[in-house]
Amino acid sequence: MSGLTHFDAKGDAHMVDVSDKAVTSRIATAEGWIKMAPQTYDIIAEGRAKKGDVLGVARLAGIMGAKKTPDLIPLCHPLPVTKVAVELTLDPDLPGVRIEATVKTTGQTGVEMEALTAVSTAALTVYDMSKAVDKAMEIGGIRVTLKDGGKSGRYEAQ
Repeated sequence: MSGLTHFDAKGDAHMVDVSDKAVTSRIATAEGWIKMAPQTYDIIAEGRAKKGDVLGVARLAGIMGAKKTPDLIPLCHPLPVTKVAVELTLDPDLPGVRIEATVKTTGQTGVEMEALTAVSTAALTVYDMSKAVDKAMEIGGIRVTLKDGGKSGRYEAQ
């Protein structure tokens, strides 16, 4: 299982021991999108969704998702998250919503999973709030675009 840190020598899943790692400032940004029918896009853009402010609720859901990551992903460490920012941008060219989440902490391990969970949760919330008019929405493009801090240094997606 070379290179996969969440497996021990026997191949069993385990939580990585980060106790000897330095406490450093860490940041991660992730992105994704949700595509939808033009009519659904118009409903969200014009604020006509029956369930309310789709983008506002999805932003809050993304923040909550980041904070709940260790409850959802079995081997994630609970971290003192110091900042979560979730931006949802209407994109008529998709048509749909582009989502970006940035998470910060000062700790012994990174916050990539928290950023990815924030984006995923926000996208799922847009789907949930809009599915009555469009069950064919598509969620995709979820990836880490920036990670910084810790011994592996900085990563920026191309």
